[in-house]
Amino acid sequence: MKQILLITDGGSNVGESPISAAAQAYAEGITVNVAGVVDEGTIGEYGAAEIAEIARAGGGISQIVTSRQLARTVQMMTRQTVAGSIRQAVNQELRQLFGVDSVGSLPPAKRAEVVKVMEEMEETVSLSVALLIDASASMKPKLHAVEEAIRDLTLSLQARTGKSEVSVFHFPGDSQHDYCVMDTGWTSNAAKIGSLFGRIRMRGTTPTGPALLQVVDFIRETCGKISKTELMDTPLQSTRGDSNEVRSDYVV
Repeated sequence: MKQILLITDGGSNVGESPISAAAQAYAEGITVNVAGVVDEGTIGEYGAAEIAEIARAGGGISQIVTSRQLARTVQMMTRQTVAGSIRQAVNQELRQLFGVDSVGSLPPAKRAEVVKVMEEMEETVSLSVALLIDASASMKPKLHAVEEAIRDLTLSLQARTGKSEVSVFHFPGDSQHDYCVMDTGWTSNAAKIGSLFGRIRMRGTTPTGPALLQVVDFIRETCGKISKTELMDTPLQSTRGDSNEVRSDYVV
């Protein structure tokens, strides 16, 4: 499962629309989540609306949070997206195999079995999260909170049973046409993540759309073509006694 987690305060002002870029990511099987970071005050209406639209176009979720809430929110969004994607895939498989609309439509005993497997999948499915950090000038006071959030996320992912990896990018880059910088490729090393932030230089513009597209290119190049149905590479298996029964020996 592939995700982009964008951390920004909104206000894209250079290049392609970040909403279109997020839609392209989602079309390629990459979910885009957005954490909108504010100080103790409020975020502008334009920034808040843009953050929500980026996540909606990217098939993900968005949250507007203060710096103090960021670490907990980043972990929550990552796990919530995994759970939602698994639930969507399982519901689709149940409709195809058994003609039921969702897990909730199953008899209680069978529903409990499916839910147990879904919970196990949340911990075992392979997960790659590309973190995209807004390093425009307005984000400077929030950079320390971003650093803590990313380190906590990496440690949280290390606790999962399944393969988990993180890559980190920031934008804008070092020149007018350098929209995005890769700070590290895929890694599960929390210590390596912590050493990145001394190299980030805060700048004025906010090319969120072009930066998103560069991260999509990176994921495509390193992970190959991504299928939206990759969660179900091993489909639900069942020996059915009747059309409404799910046997306990199935595998998701």
